[in-house]
Amino acid sequence: MKIQIKDETFILHPSGAVFWESKKIIIISDVHLGKVTHFRKYGIAIPQNAISENFRKITDVLDYFEPEKIIFLGDLFHSSKNAEWDLFEKWLSNHNQETYLITGNHDIIDEKHYKSISVIVIEMLEIEGFFFTHHPTEKDNLFNFSGHIHPGIILRGLGLQSLKLRCFFQKPNQMILPAFGEFTGKFILKPKSDHHIFAIAGNEVIMINKNN
Repeated sequence: MKIQIKDETFILHPSGAVFWESKKIIIISDVHLGKVTHFRKYGIAIPQNAISENFRKITDVLDYFEPEKIIFLGDLFHSSKNAEWDLFEKWLSNHNQETYLITGNHDIIDEKHYKSISVIVIEMLEIEGFFFTHHPTEKDNLFNFSGHIHPGIILRGLGLQSLKLRCFFQKPNQMILPAFGEFTGKFILKPKSDHHIFAIAGNEVIMINKNN
């Protein structure tokens, strides 16, 4: 789905990524690599194929949009280095995009490891009227792209049925991206009259009436 923000075109992708068309930048939040391995280590039953699914999703997005730059909006890794770091390093070696990591609360891996694989680690990035953070942040005259919250929305039917979906949550000067990674959960947000909700339903992104 294409939307306009400050006269710029952004594409909301059903993976949870956002593509900034004129700048050829892909924006991804809360992948939480390493989470599956971390949980399995402590006996929590998560399918092993969820690891490869994260990498497949990112690869599919890059193949589709062919961006020149990747901005990860924090929580790229869930915890300390584990076997998934080696997979990430190998995956990254097959891609030539300039790659940024905006540090999130889960990003505890030492910056030197990212530097060794040419990932630029910063707390915030500003580009021509837009700024990128992990935590939702307000700043005068700038539009914020952020993550952290893992936004979701509940759709209710005429009966008692309900459906929880990941969503892009847009405020007047802010877009909160859904978590990109597998097994990351959702935090249900309640939109106000000036908010816009773009729900992810299968392979589609659909705008939800804000009164739903």
